[in-house]
Amino acid sequence: MVEQSKFDLIPLLDYIDPGSLDYQTWTDVGMALKEEGYSVSDWDRWSAQDGSRYHPGECEKKWNTFKGTGSPVTGATITQLAKEGGWHSDYDPDDDTQLGWGDSFVAQAPTKGYRLLDSSWLEGTKIEKPKVWHPAEQIIEYLQTLFDPGEIIGFSNNPWAKTSNEGEIEKWLPNEGIYTMTSGEIIDALRRNNGDVGSVMGDPNPEAGAWVRINPLDGKGVKNDNVVDYRYALVESDKGELEKQNEILHRLELPIATLTYSGNKSIHAIVKVNSQNYEQYKQRVDYLFKVMESNGLSVDKQNKNPSRLSRLPGFQRGQEKQFLIDTNIGQDTWEEWEEYIEDLNDNLPDLENMSDLFDDEIKLAPELIHGMLRQGHKLLISGPSKAGKSFALIQLAISIAEGWKWFGFPCEQGKVLYVNLELDARSAKKRFVDIYNTIGRGHENVNNIDVWNLRGKTSPMDKLAPKLIRKAQKIGYMAVIIDPIYKVLTGDENSAHEMANFTNQFDKIATELGCAVIYCHHHSKGSQGGKNSMDRSSGSGVFARDPDAILDLIELPAGEDRYNQLKREAICGVYNKAIKHFNPSYDKVGLDDQFSEKQMVIHLHQAIDSLPQAEQIRAFIDQQKDIVVEQVEHETAWRLEGTLREFAGFKPINAWFKYPVHVLDESLADIELEDSSSSKKKWKQGVQKNNQSRSEKAKQDLEEAFNVISDHGNAVDLNQIANYLEVTKKTVYGRVKKHEGFHVVDGMVKKTNVNDNQK
Repeated sequence: MVEQSKFDLIPLLDYIDPGSLDYQTWTDVGMALKEEGYSVSDWDRWSAQDGSRYHPGECEKKWNTFKGTGSPVTGATITQLAKEGGWHSDYDPDDDTQLGWGDSFVAQAPTKGYRLLDSSWLEGTKIEKPKVWHPAEQIIEYLQTLFDPGEIIGFSNNPWAKTSNEGEIEKWLPNEGIYTMTSGEIIDALRRNNGDVGSVMGDPNPEAGAWVRINPLDGKGVKNDNVVDYRYALVESDKGELEKQNEILHRLELPIATLTYSGNKSIHAIVKVNSQNYEQYKQRVDYLFKVMESNGLSVDKQNKNPSRLSRLPGFQRGQEKQFLIDTNIGQDTWEEWEEYIEDLNDNLPDLENMSDLFDDEIKLAPELIHGMLRQGHKLLISGPSKAGKSFALIQLAISIAEGWKWFGFPCEQGKVLYVNLELDARSAKKRFVDIYNTIGRGHENVNNIDVWNLRGKTSPMDKLAPKLIRKAQKIGYMAVIIDPIYKVLTGDENSAHEMANFTNQFDKIATELGCAVIYCHHHSKGSQGGKNSMDRSSGSGVFARDPDAILDLIELPAGEDRYNQLKREAICGVYNKAIKHFNPSYDKVGLDDQFSEKQMVIHLHQAIDSLPQAEQIRAFIDQQKDIVVEQVEHETAWRLEGTLREFAGFKPINAWFKYPVHVLDESLADIELEDSSSSKKKWKQGVQKNNQSRSEKAKQDLEEAFNVISDHGNAVDLNQIANYLEVTKKTVYGRVKKHEGFHVVDGMVKKTNVNDNQK
């Protein structure tokens, strides 16, 4: 027996139709029941509802094979299936585990309202019984309304009796019945036999009535897999007065193909859903059922599967008859009905009159990134590949979590969710660690950051958004960062309509969670210099018009002089750090000296030469110098421009991307961007010319250094030339290799003469 204090799963089974499940899902329910401490009899009683597949003893045999695993199937599986069947509760112990990838956001919408009828004002619509009873005509009209002549249907009029322990019949249940005849064959046979139903469809049981499958079949069975067209859904309720059921079904304008009295407590509405596939069928049936529930019709949750049986008119059922009430009523199609419902209950705010506009102070949403973005608004970062967009987003997540500045803009402190769609979980963590360590201000509030790692597990944005909302709605995030969006992009990015639908998902997240939504996108092809920041994102202009703030990164053509300056600064930094580390008592380095490589070389000699193991220290320093120079060669210069909806524009921000962070540097402000179609060609020509002049200058500099340092043309130490030219040994070695007049032997640079060449 399950513990009394434990959440009881048995009532949830009423919302799960075993006949609608495949074999694996049916097995999962059994495994979940066993895992949660229930008995095989609980599983068996529920499974017996599937009259076409249930076999006594099968559950117990299968139950004994459930041995448990390291990742068991739990009660969460049952709660999820029950939710899909219409169950909902204010208390859901497994709320965070119910976010299956097949969930539909569309199906969730009716939970917010869609109450169009006030049940207290329903008076009921009378059901008119047939004045003359013609069973065959009832059947023919029903089949002609629902099916084409060549479509195979399934029907059952040979039921079995479910009895009580005392042997009394509790109710009649259908068997599989016949599922190999077409609608046209049945109609023709009824007409040939002068309406003799028994000779065509078998003698009926007048106590039980008859049933029919609501969708055409393939003639091989009666399961969901045998359905060939997801055309209809069954709406039925055993609760409430029949007249009121009838009124609700008519007034909601449902696209009903047939409306049938069941001969007992309910009316069966066969509703046109016209789905393209099973997934769409489930979404539309979910939507349909929840609209019904919202308007006072408590529908039978077990009627969701497309192979469901409905009552077939033209048959006696005890003291009553099963008969057609109406055909083809309400809206013509599902799409028209859905639009009709949405128009009546669009969830849009009421019109607001401006008469009190000046009565109270208008309080805007608080700023999240001061001067750039408000909480609840959207931010797009656009840039080309390798611009460091993901690193910038992680740095933004850290800045919000810690309350630091980002690209010079102060951030409010709070919780942030980083949705990682691209990196594996460990790589993502490593990036956060690297950026924190590079910034070097500690990580006191790292607990403000949550990461949702979805690499390999993601789904399109319209499916991801509702799952994200449900997971995050109780946490209180100030920002959700989604990186990168191409992983969840749906539709053609050049289609304004499809991209509007896509970006609407960001609105839903921002509105539902009350947080900022931040994401990045890539540049279009071609030169970007002459474009406005709004026009650089690839694809539809929706990307430029949708966000409240657009930030754009564009690479700057930093010249050789700037890179040389960076190298000098980096080398000076290595020297200064080495002096402080190896000779902390040395205090002769002035502030200006720290930016002069020649002065730092002098200080390095004075501070290091007298130390023990000075030679090894110098080797280590040279190694570090080579490392930082190589790092500088991989640094790139960028300009950040912005278009803001809520704030005044800002001056372009310039920065170097020094892995893994962007470092502001306003000395780059004088660099101009190319803005013409020929800019690329001109730039290439300039580079080629510059490379030629650089090569000639490098040769001249090498000759000058050798002549200055050499004593009567003798060999010169490679290090001496490197120090003179303020470059690395590696650079000197490369220049020597390109110069026919010099060569290197054992670390010494020598002039090459004719005899050397002959050798």
